[in-house]
Amino acid sequence: MYAERASRLPGAVVWTNTPDEHGAGRVLPDGCMDLLWHDGRLFVAGPDTRAYVTGGESGGWAGVRFFPGTAPGLLGVPAHELRDRRVELVDLWPAVEVRRLRGRVEAAADPVTALEDVALERAAAVDEPDPVLRRVVTALDSGHPVAATADELGLGARQLHRRCLSAFGYGPKTLARILRLQRALALARGGTAFADTAVRAGYADQAHLARDVRELAGLPLGELLGRRVGSALQGRPSSGANRSTPFPSGSCTQAYRCPQKASQGLSSP
Repeated sequence: MYAERASRLPGAVVWTNTPDEHGAGRVLPDGCMDLLWHDGRLFVAGPDTRAYVTGGESGGWAGVRFFPGTAPGLLGVPAHELRDRRVELVDLWPAVEVRRLRGRVEAAADPVTALEDVALERAAAVDEPDPVLRRVVTALDSGHPVAATADELGLGARQLHRRCLSAFGYGPKTLARILRLQRALALARGGTAFADTAVRAGYADQAHLARDVRELAGLPLGELLGRRVGSALQGRPSSGANRSTPFPSGSCTQAYRCPQKASQGLSSP
């Protein structure tokens, strides 16, 4: 069972999950990074460029999902070094510090709150996130072209690419594509017909949407959302749909949609 709430850390979300023992889960690209707790270990989930299929391990998970672009400053690691990876925190921070934090979370009555406290303390000890990065997310999530976004921010194309690589793990074009995918999924989950979803999310047409979903998520849109084909074409959920790959809703902030990094648990790295 999955549950989340807004974090005391601005823009972040804290969550807990006890995955179903049956089968693997599918974590979709979303521009976010997570600090994770599972089975007495601390992990970092880096930014994904494609669907990450989990192993369906048993046991509960807890996590802090950071607003896009903010985790590298807290972790002290450029995002591109963690792209498409799940890494134990001990591989990034001193072992003595990680052991201390691990003991603290393990002894806590509520591990997710303890994990959130760790993130809050780390945030207080480092510089404030670069406000330009939030403006990048806002602009690209609104469908602004990359070139226009760079101009509005007074950045050259290469400058924007370097800053995005360090903050998000990939360049602005990939970020824009991932944010567009999230817009489309939010619309489709809400019952919007796929053809209308494509137009409203910023795709050239429904075929373009279908290709992008397959490439980024690894499944057709209807199957990803657990709909029968007939219902999917009409943009309506089906009560008898296949739920083998659930895609729950969630958000890092009200304005930014970010699905759960561990909707069915994460495999160990």
